[in-house]
Amino acid sequence: MTSNLLPAAKHDIHDIRGVGAENEPSMALVMNITHNTQSISQLTKDTLALVMAGGRGTRLMQLTAGRTKPAVSFGGKFRIVDFTLSNCINSGIRRIGVMTQYRSHSLIRHLQKGWSFLRGELGEAVELLPAEQCIEDTSWYAGTANAVYQNLEFIRRHQPAYVLVLAGDHIYKMDYGRMLAQHVRTGAKVTVGCLQVPLQEASNCGVIRMDENSRVVNFVEKPERPTAMQGNPDAALASMGIYVFDTQFLLDWLTHDSSEHGTCHDFGKDVIPSVIRRKCDVYAYPFTDLYDPDKPGYWRDVGTVDSYWRGNMELTDVIPELNLYDQNWPVWTYQPQLPPAKFVFDEPRRRGSAIDALVSGGCIVSGASVRRSVLSSGVHISDASRIEQSLLHPNVLVGRNCRINRAIIDEDCVIPDGTAIGIDLDHDRALYHVSEGGITLVTADMLTP
Repeated sequence: MTSNLLPAAKHDIHDIRGVGAENEPSMALVMNITHNTQSISQLTKDTLALVMAGGRGTRLMQLTAGRTKPAVSFGGKFRIVDFTLSNCINSGIRRIGVMTQYRSHSLIRHLQKGWSFLRGELGEAVELLPAEQCIEDTSWYAGTANAVYQNLEFIRRHQPAYVLVLAGDHIYKMDYGRMLAQHVRTGAKVTVGCLQVPLQEASNCGVIRMDENSRVVNFVEKPERPTAMQGNPDAALASMGIYVFDTQFLLDWLTHDSSEHGTCHDFGKDVIPSVIRRKCDVYAYPFTDLYDPDKPGYWRDVGTVDSYWRGNMELTDVIPELNLYDQNWPVWTYQPQLPPAKFVFDEPRRRGSAIDALVSGGCIVSGASVRRSVLSSGVHISDASRIEQSLLHPNVLVGRNCRINRAIIDEDCVIPDGTAIGIDLDHDRALYHVSEGGITLVTADMLTP
């Protein structure tokens, strides 16, 4: 697994990708890519990743009132964006641009603290690409395609063979090298990452129809009546919002799309359907498990309060589907300098304990009980309090004799002694936000008298 990160001779890149039709890669080389980690390393080294990280994430309600969705905490010590960036690093892609827009300060601060370890002298970097007004274009990012279009000079400066467009707000582990290998092997101009979803949920996705050779023949963004997969009437093939482009093809199409009127300048709504209608080579790449290609990969859209809470709670399972302890594919993040978690007091009604829980550094559980919950860094819980099926963000302070159940407590909240949250939902609705699934969301502003 680690061999994907090994350097290789630069001259081999052109042997793999070719330049123009007269220099197409030999079929022997292309067919060998999926079995040759050195070749995959060459592909990833010649790839530029662009991460979309500017979304408002309004379905997360007050959690994104002061930060963009990719900057929201996940799994105790991580941010959502860390999973996409870690996939890049672990795949051998070390030239990354992060496009920011909405309330980006928290995200920028996190990236500066945690993602500045790459070697600039080797051409490696996570570069920030904030939306900005200029003489030629005075608008902000108008859509996913427009966001990339406004950064054409960034792409040209790096001169990659391939551009990998990613969303920065999903939780998953994926080896992008495999997707790049298929892209080259099929001769695609565009490759779309996809996965199966229940048919009733497919109206929230871009729905793909492909032929027996994995060539995409139809793509509809968020259809009212999704088309079921052939042979599986209960599922649809959905786009993950992950695209591989041949660079020149991308530049040409973005320039074309920018001059079109009446479009959203969006990959899913406009660019990909238009490319398919023009009979260009667009292929689907099925997302599978890192270690078992016959098994679907783990992927979660944590874009609602309920799905976000559920994604975190899944981590407390005895054997969670998302393995955060996999040293071959680590999740990288900013690591604050904090002492180990501490549990104090061992008396019948005053016992510091945590069962089926994730407890981050700097936490102190003082005579309190924590069950099936996730505690982020610096959480302090006082005597006789009970925390169950809840997610506590960084630096939350919980007073004595509190009961918190099926709740999300945002960072820097101070919960007064004797507070009950998630026990009486009618009472909670008057003070906090309660989701459709009955999850109580509490932010610091809600606790202000």
